Amino acid sequence: MQPTATVLVYSDNAHTREQVRLAAGRRPAADVPPVEFLECATLPAVLDALEHGGVDVCVLDGETAPAGGMGVCRQIKDEIFRCPPVLVLIGRPQDAWLATWSRADAAVTLPVEPVEFADSLAALLRTRLSVGA
Repeated sequence: MQPTATVLVYSDNAHTREQVRLAAGRRPAADVPPVEFLECATLPAVLDALEHGGVDVCVLDGETAPAGGMGVCRQIKDEIFRCPPVLVLIGRPQDAWLATWSRADAAVTLPVEPVEFADSLAALLRTRLSVGA
């Protein structure tokens, strides 16, 4: 197992980024490596981080402005070769169809519920790490 996994967290809200870090904890599940977080508050920062590589999963806040997480997800799925799996944070359960449109691999609602979020993040990490192995 690799020593750590890198999780990119995109939100213009520092409180949302903190919720993600706290919900995931140091290790979201026993069978995945510990996670390190790469926080981004702007779209250019996200694109730069993905261009440099090393990101295992992206967590994108659909409520971020001006570039919302669902639009960013669709953009990176089109533009980034071997785009990492994406978990989108949605404002309401009814927005799940938008997450599907964005081609997100998973979606959870805000505010972040720790067990649901950790389970979803761990599933995406397992997928990414098994493909990369």
